[in-house]
Amino acid sequence: MKAMNWVFAIALVMANATGAKAQADKAADRRSSGGVVDFFVSEAEKKLIGAADAMPATKYTFAPTDGEFKGVRTFAQQVKHLAATNYILAAGILGVEPPADAGDEMGPDSLKTKADIIEYLKGSFVYLHKAVATIDEQNSVIQTPSISPLRGSATRLGLAVETLLHTFDHYGQLVEYLRMNGIIPPASRF
Repeated sequence: MKAMNWVFAIALVMANATGAKAQADKAADRRSSGGVVDFFVSEAEKKLIGAADAMPATKYTFAPTDGEFKGVRTFAQQVKHLAATNYILAAGILGVEPPADAGDEMGPDSLKTKADIIEYLKGSFVYLHKAVATIDEQNSVIQTPSISPLRGSATRLGLAVETLLHTFDHYGQLVEYLRMNGIIPPASRF
């Protein structure tokens, strides 16, 4: 009888260990809300930095002039605006004031060269990754503080989605600018 109890105890321990491992594996496969958003931020980052890098420095002042394009942003202004907005919306996710140089969504006037503008863009994505890493199941749909660009009506997850929508809106514009200059965007070269 003792031997049977011993075998039963070992079987029970093994069954519990197998079940615990299965639960741990399932938990490891589950991503947080911030982790899911971060994947898409990484995808946007690759496309945008690729597009910004593809435009020659001599063409950063390009803005279309044929047709109804009066007053549109130059390529450089598009990239700076995109980066500044990344900073502003990421600050909203974090519940802090945006960096002062993000200003009115135009980015710092001091950034003039392609290299400086690309570094600003890269920095905006570093900040955005930091912000979306704070999004979890407990805070994703809680309204952000009143410093949010949407004045308290936005949630952290909503601001992250808005950032991605805005990013891809401007990515489309950058693609048009590249193609107007005979450049195939890197993401289109598959």
